[in-house]
Amino acid sequence: MTSSPLTPEELERYARHIVLPEVGGPGQQKLKRARVLVVGAGGLGAPVLQYLAAAGVGTLGIIDDDTVSLSNLQRQVIHDTASVGDAKIDSAARTIARINPGVKVELHRFRITGENARELVRGYDIVVDGLDNFETRYVIADACEAEERPLVHAAVGRFDGSVTVLKPFETDAQGRQNPSYRDLFPEPPPPGMVPSCAEAGVLGALTGVIGTLEAMEVLKLITGIGEPLVGRLLLYDGLGARFDTVKYGRT
Repeated sequence: MTSSPLTPEELERYARHIVLPEVGGPGQQKLKRARVLVVGAGGLGAPVLQYLAAAGVGTLGIIDDDTVSLSNLQRQVIHDTASVGDAKIDSAARTIARINPGVKVELHRFRITGENARELVRGYDIVVDGLDNFETRYVIADACEAEERPLVHAAVGRFDGSVTVLKPFETDAQGRQNPSYRDLFPEPPPPGMVPSCAEAGVLGALTGVIGTLEAMEVLKLITGIGEPLVGRLLLYDGLGARFDTVKYGRT
């Protein structure tokens, strides 16, 4: 797929990308052509959407069926006080338009199910998990595996978070099949075992750290630079200011 040349305005807007030898004009063209689906416009989805929009990702899909509440604003920085009561996808789209009017936004206000997930995923190059419930995480992970779409997954809780990249439809440098989400988490925890953010709380800035790491992985996948977190789970301890990496494989 080809895209139109970068305009003078785009060359100026993305100048700090273009001067990076690893990205350059060809990398920025890849970003412009890319279609990324962000599942959830909440704490994780907020920084993902903002940084991908700023980076010049050509098309951003947003799926969320919730509305903005006052308690969201402590961490969901894509929304503001005036957006309380509005659909999250509409609020997010307004912010993206202010950040970068050159980005196309596709809005999906419904809940992902086993029946609609594959068709939705099929329309995008990369999917980002900004979810906060286990059931839907398995649905989206299975759909991405079936449709051979990379999935950038993250989770947060109280003061810590994790990030990984799932490409189970590919093999590694040794010819081994990459692990899937179910290799990392074979089954969801029993109901009530893991409290929600509403029950346990979460430090607002934590979602910014983890969501921004997700955005970084997406940019690496699109431009083909660096080493994505495939088969590696990056763990962040916010209170200890410590990162650790755990390797995992096919079970």
